[in-house]
Amino acid sequence: MRDQIFLKSPLKQFEFDEGVASVFDDMATRSIPFYTQSLGLGVDFVKNSLEKIGKNRGVVYDLGCSTGNFLLELSDRLKQDNQNSLIGIDNSSAMIDRAQLKAKTYGKQIDFICEDFLNFDINGACSVVANYTIQFVRPINRDSLIKKVFDAIIEGGIFIMSEKMSSFDKILDKEMIERYYAYKKEQGYTQNEITTKREALENVLIPYTLEENIEMLKNAGFKSIEVLFKWVNFATLIARKS
Repeated sequence: MRDQIFLKSPLKQFEFDEGVASVFDDMATRSIPFYTQSLGLGVDFVKNSLEKIGKNRGVVYDLGCSTGNFLLELSDRLKQDNQNSLIGIDNSSAMIDRAQLKAKTYGKQIDFICEDFLNFDINGACSVVANYTIQFVRPINRDSLIKKVFDAIIEGGIFIMSEKMSSFDKILDKEMIERYYAYKKEQGYTQNEITTKREALENVLIPYTLEENIEMLKNAGFKSIEVLFKWVNFATLIARKS
């Protein structure tokens, strides 16, 4: 279904409710530059981690899994006889309902769980991913969440996080935001939709700078951190526990 949430809906604070869930896949591909490619890149590295570190018996957690796109693609790429555990966690029941329906439709053995990942016990992970998720976590809770992720990952395992980011340089930050809005217009969004969604996301999506995200990963214990992908104010980071 095409995303027209902010074309016909009155202004309200953004939330991952039934309305957003019903158009999420279209919203993600049209609102997040190179969404499909960045997810695919993450799948490549997680698959490699499962094969080399987990010996095809590893555990993967997707924090804020939404409609399950990442784990569904990962499942497609794994050997049929693998014994990996794929676990997606999201506190939106509407998102989880759709993820579970997709898994059932495609015959995938993936556990999609409706729960707040801040309170969910994760451990023994080969890989943890958080795609455009941490930006919605209140800043006061982010450091403890990333430390929890670090502690849950086995030696040699990886954490992949994709985020919308800001810049310390206010002029560059403004120019990057303007370029992003131009991108959204190229995807068919109107100026009114862009403005309404921006206002709905205020104080809901709080981006960190690239430097702040890297520092947060270092403080949690990660020593090996790289930028896998970046487009203007969107980036994917990988951190390895060593």
